[in-house]
Amino acid sequence: MRILLCITGASLVNLGLKLIPHIAKENELFVIISKNAKVVLEKENGLKFDEKLYPNAIFFNDENIYEGPASGSFDIDKTIIAPCSINTLAKIHSGICDSLISRAAAVSLKEQKKLILGVREMPLSTISLKQMHELSSYGVIIAPPILGSYAGFKSVNEIENFILGKWLDLLEIKNEIYKKWS
Repeated sequence: MRILLCITGASLVNLGLKLIPHIAKENELFVIISKNAKVVLEKENGLKFDEKLYPNAIFFNDENIYEGPASGSFDIDKTIIAPCSINTLAKIHSGICDSLISRAAAVSLKEQKKLILGVREMPLSTISLKQMHELSSYGVIIAPPILGSYAGFKSVNEIENFILGKWLDLLEIKNEIYKKWS
Protein backbone atom coordinates (compact mmCIF):
# COMPACT_ATOMS: atom_id res chain seq x y z
CA MET A 1 0.00 0.00 0.00
CA ARG A 2 1.22 3.54 -0.75
CA ILE A 3 0.52 5.79 2.22
CA LEU A 4 1.12 9.51 2.63
CA LEU A 5 1.67 10.85 6.15
CA CYS A 6 1.49 14.62 6.55
CA ILE A 7 2.54 16.23 9.81
CA THR A 8 1.45 19.82 10.45
CA GLY A 9 2.23 22.43 13.09
CA ALA A 10 -0.22 21.38 15.79
CA SER A 11 0.55 20.01 19.23
CA LEU A 12 1.57 16.32 19.29
CA VAL A 13 3.93 16.41 16.31
CA ASN A 14 5.85 13.65 18.10
CA LEU A 15 2.85 11.32 17.59
CA GLY A 16 2.95 11.92 13.85
CA LEU A 17 6.62 10.95 13.83
CA LYS A 18 5.88 7.84 15.91
CA LEU A 19 3.53 6.65 13.15
CA ILE A 20 6.43 6.40 10.69
CA PRO A 21 7.96 3.06 11.75
CA HIS A 22 4.54 1.42 12.14
CA ILE A 23 3.38 2.45 8.67
CA ALA A 24 6.73 1.91 6.93
CA LYS A 25 7.04 -1.65 8.25
CA GLU A 26 4.95 -3.16 5.45
CA ASN A 27 3.95 -0.19 3.28
CA GLU A 28 5.53 2.32 0.95
CA LEU A 29 5.52 5.49 3.05
CA PHE A 30 5.81 9.07 1.89
CA VAL A 31 6.05 11.88 4.45
CA ILE A 32 5.55 15.64 4.29
CA ILE A 33 6.36 17.59 7.44
CA SER A 34 5.53 21.29 7.50
CA LYS A 35 7.91 24.00 8.60
CA ASN A 36 5.60 24.80 11.53
CA ALA A 37 5.58 21.13 12.58
CA LYS A 38 9.36 21.29 12.92
CA VAL A 39 9.03 24.41 15.09
CA VAL A 40 6.39 22.74 17.31
CA LEU A 41 8.58 19.62 17.66
CA GLU A 42 11.45 21.75 18.90
CA LYS A 43 9.28 23.79 21.30
CA GLU A 44 7.28 20.86 22.73
CA ASN A 45 9.86 18.10 22.71
CA GLY A 46 13.20 19.91 22.46
CA LEU A 47 14.00 17.94 19.29
CA LYS A 48 15.26 19.01 15.89
CA PHE A 49 13.69 17.09 13.03
CA ASP A 50 16.11 14.81 11.17
CA GLU A 51 14.72 12.74 8.31
CA LYS A 52 17.83 10.50 8.45
CA LEU A 53 16.27 8.91 11.55
CA TYR A 54 13.57 7.44 9.29
CA PRO A 55 15.36 5.60 6.46
CA ASN A 56 12.24 3.64 5.45
CA ALA A 57 10.28 6.75 4.49
CA ILE A 58 10.54 9.05 1.49
CA PHE A 59 10.28 12.73 2.42
CA PHE A 60 8.93 15.63 0.38
CA ASN A 61 9.26 19.37 0.92
CA ASP A 62 5.94 20.96 1.91
CA GLU A 63 6.91 24.18 0.15
CA ASN A 64 7.35 22.47 -3.24
CA ILE A 65 3.87 21.92 -4.66
CA TYR A 66 5.35 20.26 -7.75
CA GLU A 67 6.42 17.07 -5.91
CA GLY A 68 4.77 13.69 -6.60
CA PRO A 69 1.91 13.87 -4.05
CA ALA A 70 0.58 16.98 -5.86
CA SER A 71 -0.71 14.72 -8.65
CA GLY A 72 -3.35 12.01 -8.72
CA SER A 73 -1.06 10.00 -11.00
CA PHE A 74 1.35 9.58 -8.04
CA ASP A 75 -1.25 7.04 -6.89
CA ILE A 76 -1.38 7.35 -3.11
CA ASP A 77 -3.81 4.83 -1.58
CA LYS A 78 -4.42 6.57 1.76
CA THR A 79 -3.46 9.88 3.33
CA ILE A 80 -3.33 10.72 7.01
CA ILE A 81 -2.64 14.19 8.35
CA ALA A 82 -1.63 13.75 11.97
CA PRO A 83 -1.59 16.00 13.75
CA CYS A 84 -3.75 18.23 11.58
CA SER A 85 -3.67 21.89 12.54
CA ILE A 86 -6.81 24.00 12.39
CA ASN A 87 -5.10 26.08 9.70
CA THR A 88 -4.65 22.95 7.57
CA LEU A 89 -8.25 21.88 8.23
CA ALA A 90 -9.47 25.29 7.03
CA LYS A 91 -7.32 25.12 3.89
CA ILE A 92 -8.57 21.64 3.01
CA HIS A 93 -12.18 22.69 3.60
CA SER A 94 -11.76 25.80 1.43
CA GLY A 95 -9.79 24.07 -1.33
CA ILE A 96 -6.70 26.20 -0.77
CA CYS A 97 -3.67 24.39 -2.21
CA ASP A 98 -0.77 26.67 -1.25
CA SER A 99 1.40 23.90 0.23
CA LEU A 100 2.16 20.32 -0.74
CA ILE A 101 0.16 19.09 2.26
CA SER A 102 -2.99 21.02 1.33
CA ARG A 103 -2.56 20.05 -2.35
CA ALA A 104 -2.11 16.36 -1.43
CA ALA A 105 -5.32 16.51 0.62
CA ALA A 106 -7.14 18.06 -2.36
CA VAL A 107 -5.81 15.21 -4.52
CA SER A 108 -7.13 12.64 -2.02
CA LEU A 109 -10.55 14.28 -2.20
CA LYS A 110 -10.69 14.51 -5.99
CA GLU A 111 -9.42 10.94 -6.42
CA GLN A 112 -11.86 9.74 -3.72
CA LYS A 113 -9.07 8.13 -1.71
CA LYS A 114 -9.13 7.64 2.06
CA LEU A 115 -8.24 10.87 3.87
CA ILE A 116 -7.86 10.88 7.66
CA LEU A 117 -7.48 14.10 9.66
CA GLY A 118 -6.11 13.87 13.20
CA VAL A 119 -7.39 17.33 14.08
CA ARG A 120 -5.60 18.66 17.14
CA GLU A 121 -7.35 21.57 18.86
CA MET A 122 -9.29 22.12 22.08
CA PRO A 123 -11.79 23.64 22.46
CA LEU A 124 -13.10 23.55 18.91
CA SER A 125 -14.70 26.64 17.41
CA THR A 126 -18.06 26.50 15.69
CA ILE A 127 -16.27 27.28 12.42
CA SER A 128 -13.92 24.29 12.80
CA LEU A 129 -16.80 22.01 13.78
CA LYS A 130 -18.73 23.07 10.66
CA GLN A 131 -15.65 22.48 8.50
CA MET A 132 -15.13 19.00 9.99
CA HIS A 133 -18.83 18.19 9.56
CA GLU A 134 -18.78 19.19 5.92
CA LEU A 135 -15.53 17.34 5.17
CA SER A 136 -16.94 14.27 6.91
CA SER A 137 -19.96 14.42 4.59
CA TYR A 138 -17.48 14.11 1.68
CA GLY A 139 -16.02 10.94 3.20
CA VAL A 140 -13.09 12.44 5.10
CA ILE A 141 -12.46 10.62 8.38
CA ILE A 142 -12.11 13.03 11.30
CA ALA A 143 -9.98 11.27 13.93
CA PRO A 144 -8.79 13.63 16.65
CA PRO A 145 -6.37 12.24 19.23
CA ILE A 146 -8.99 11.46 21.89
CA LEU A 147 -8.53 8.88 24.63
CA GLY A 148 -10.73 5.97 25.62
CA SER A 149 -10.56 5.54 29.38
CA TYR A 150 -11.51 1.83 29.13
CA ALA A 151 -7.86 1.13 28.27
CA GLY A 152 -6.72 1.82 31.86
CA PHE A 153 -3.62 3.82 30.98
CA LYS A 154 -0.62 3.50 33.27
CA SER A 155 1.85 5.65 31.35
CA VAL A 156 2.16 8.40 28.76
CA ASN A 157 3.49 5.77 26.36
CA GLU A 158 0.24 3.77 26.71
CA ILE A 159 -1.78 6.93 26.03
CA GLU A 160 0.26 7.66 22.91
CA ASN A 161 0.00 4.05 21.73
CA PHE A 162 -3.79 4.17 22.11
CA ILE A 163 -3.99 7.14 19.73
CA LEU A 164 -1.42 5.67 17.33
CA GLY A 165 -3.23 2.34 17.31
CA LYS A 166 -6.56 3.96 16.48
CA TRP A 167 -4.98 5.87 13.59
CA LEU A 168 -3.29 2.67 12.35
CA ASP A 169 -6.66 0.87 12.54
CA LEU A 170 -8.16 3.56 10.28
CA LEU A 171 -5.30 2.99 7.83
CA GLU A 172 -6.14 -0.74 8.00
CA ILE A 173 -2.70 -1.55 9.38
CA LYS A 174 -2.81 -4.42 11.84
CA ASN A 175 -1.34 -3.53 15.21
CA GLU A 176 -1.43 -4.59 18.81
CA ILE A 177 0.05 -1.50 20.39
CA TYR A 178 -3.03 -0.60 22.42
CA LYS A 179 -5.64 -2.35 24.52
CA LYS A 180 -8.79 -2.83 22.48
CA TRP A 181 -12.28 -3.01 23.94
CA SER A 182 -13.14 -6.50 25.13
